Amino acid sequence: MSTQVRPGWMEKPRPVTQVGKVLALATVVLLVCVPFLVIVSTSLASTDEVVENGGWVLWPTEPTLDAYRDILDGGIVTHALGVSAGVTIIGTLLSLVCTVTLAYALSRPGVFGGKPVLLLILFTFLFPPGMIPSFLLVKELGLLDNYASIVLPVLVNVFNLVVLRGFFQGIPEELYEAARLDGAGDWRVLWSVVLPLSKAALAVVGLFYAVAYWNSWFYASLYLESDHWPLQQVLRTYVVAGSGLTDATTGEGTITAPQTVQMAVLVIATVPILLVYPFLQKYFTKGVLTGAIKS
Repeated sequence: MSTQVRPGWMEKPRPVTQVGKVLALATVVLLVCVPFLVIVSTSLASTDEVVENGGWVLWPTEPTLDAYRDILDGGIVTHALGVSAGVTIIGTLLSLVCTVTLAYALSRPGVFGGKPVLLLILFTFLFPPGMIPSFLLVKELGLLDNYASIVLPVLVNVFNLVVLRGFFQGIPEELYEAARLDGAGDWRVLWSVVLPLSKAALAVVGLFYAVAYWNSWFYASLYLESDHWPLQQVLRTYVVAGSGLTDATTGEGTITAPQTVQMAVLVIATVPILLVYPFLQKYFTKGVLTGAIKS
């Protein structure tokens, strides 16, 4: 009687393999968590403690919120935080509306001009415009030093459009036909049939758009004056370029250690978008699995 040999991935892992996996996972977690812990700890440390430890603190003995109080009590950081929040919310909503409507139109068979429009969109994905033509276009449209200049040029992402189009095409055709028989038009079908079935895909695409808008700084550096900068451009100026940090305070002369203020700005720029992930985790996982199964 012959015994059937199971594939290797179905066998119970050996103790050595399990130990190796645990060590590898622990190493990755430490590589991710320790730098973030240092950033948060340094932002909470006092000036004397930062100086004593050479600029970096792993665990503050006397935590204080002086750095956050300095940069949030008026000044450019508070304004930049509001700019980033507004651009992220409005830009994400506009991008979702445009992407969903365009993806739905391109997903339906027999749409007039659908294939040429799709080829044109894919052409822009393969051959994106250069920086100089983009700047000249924004200038001719009168969008310089206008918040629309950091939203309109990236309003529709081709990758997100293709993802949503493929998802809409995967919806059973019988649902479309049933809605048509009930007298529903295109907008009614999109609102009542397609969108309720696409929550996972919409959550994933919306998260991609939100992260992109929140982390955007390049277009801001090209098109906006310094008094209209979003938070990421301020962060780049203060942390990467090493510009003066006095603008981030109230100007009253009580400035904490530069490293503390820099890390506080970094925490403020990072934490808000991290708080969004737990609420979209179930949709994100479902959307990824759905895409994997359909592909």
